[in-house]
Amino acid sequence: MNERLKQFQDYIKGKRIALLGMGISNRAAVDFLLSSGAVLTARDQNPNPSPEITDFLTSRGVQMIYGKDYLSDITEDIVFRSPGIRFDIEALAEAAAKGSVITSEMEVFLELCPCKIFAVTGSDGKTTTTTLISEMLKQKAEKIGARVYVGGNIGTPLLPFLEEMHPSDFAVLELSSFQLHTMKAAPLCAVVTNVTPNHLNWHLSMEEYVESKKNIYANQTESCRLVLNANNAITASMAQEAKAKVTYFSSKEKPEAKHICYFENGVIFHDGVPVMKREDIKLVGMHNVENYMAAISAVHGYVDTEDMLAVARTFGGVAHRIELIAEKNGAKYYNSSIDTSPTRTLAALASFDEELIVIVGGYDKHIPLEPLIAPLAKKAKFTVATGDTGLEVLQKLKAHGYPRNKTAYLGDFDEAVRFAAKTAKEGDTVLLSPAAASFDAFVNFEARGNRFRELVRELQ
Repeated sequence: MNERLKQFQDYIKGKRIALLGMGISNRAAVDFLLSSGAVLTARDQNPNPSPEITDFLTSRGVQMIYGKDYLSDITEDIVFRSPGIRFDIEALAEAAAKGSVITSEMEVFLELCPCKIFAVTGSDGKTTTTTLISEMLKQKAEKIGARVYVGGNIGTPLLPFLEEMHPSDFAVLELSSFQLHTMKAAPLCAVVTNVTPNHLNWHLSMEEYVESKKNIYANQTESCRLVLNANNAITASMAQEAKAKVTYFSSKEKPEAKHICYFENGVIFHDGVPVMKREDIKLVGMHNVENYMAAISAVHGYVDTEDMLAVARTFGGVAHRIELIAEKNGAKYYNSSIDTSPTRTLAALASFDEELIVIVGGYDKHIPLEPLIAPLAKKAKFTVATGDTGLEVLQKLKAHGYPRNKTAYLGDFDEAVRFAAKTAKEGDTVLLSPAAASFDAFVNFEARGNRFRELVRELQ
């Protein structure tokens, strides 16, 4: 029996709980909280919730406060804040001053989870690294009769699974800066893949964004493990304040450290012992070699080398990450909708030897685009742009000297994809790598990637 879970359920029985924002995480918490005897109120700024959500809540007797006044008069005992809502907004500060406890689905899960927790954050590569860690741990779990749960910023919210979890199980979590902003947990293993400018439309500064990332290891102890990218100045410096045992990984040079994972002569080594060759890895691109090094560093000592190799030789990648969709009329189409920042697009471009027709643009996250322009100009035989960010990319390409007759701007995403297809000839490669978020036209990058997939499959 999970004693902490039982104590929490006893604590919330009869308590009034506000679910602030009815996104995936809070929706998944509804039945879990109701089963423990809590009284729920759903609060969301959307004045017109879908019939699906309305039916879901009303059938369970959940009170609903929707629209522009959704933050008014918060008097509930506990507030579950959605990740996208800042903790320091005036309404929450007032609620806390009146005695409300402000928390989140992920914070509660981390407090109550009995499993060994592996947590991953970073500006780029965190989804693939999280998935690789989970796939490697599954090899181990199968042998010992344990289970692996994957969640956080990907997969399924894990709060409803707490009752079935055991100490021998593993929980692998991808954590965004939004989720980490007020986090106080101490995962057994924390991984920071890299830190580059991102989400600066939400964070007040780059400094705040970095500090949020640091919360993944801030409460770790000497019995924990911290995996850091030695090739990223920000992550490399994190070791100076870490209490956990640090393992560096590097694809460029062999770090001077006690525990290291490095790439040399086409081979990944961990503490001087060869683990796998680059050709063992099914995924393309050096950034995926780095993702493997991060995952190897995380699971080393828990997973045997042969099980790591089994994953490398069979794992074909995560959807929306340089995903080959189809070959139409002799042209290949790759979906990398996950590329919501310039650094992701740089990694995608570097994964191909040939010149590309690149579709860029989307919602502006106020991230500097300058580092992308020269590599894009060199690699793109044609650039199709859409959204506010796409327009800015084209302006910077023009200033760089990129030929105007190799660019096109389409305000509509569908039209941008169709234009790229008309431009493609036999032997060409079309890559969707937006370097921007999707919120101008889609609810998330998955929806954008799925629409790209549909459009490509409709091509004649």
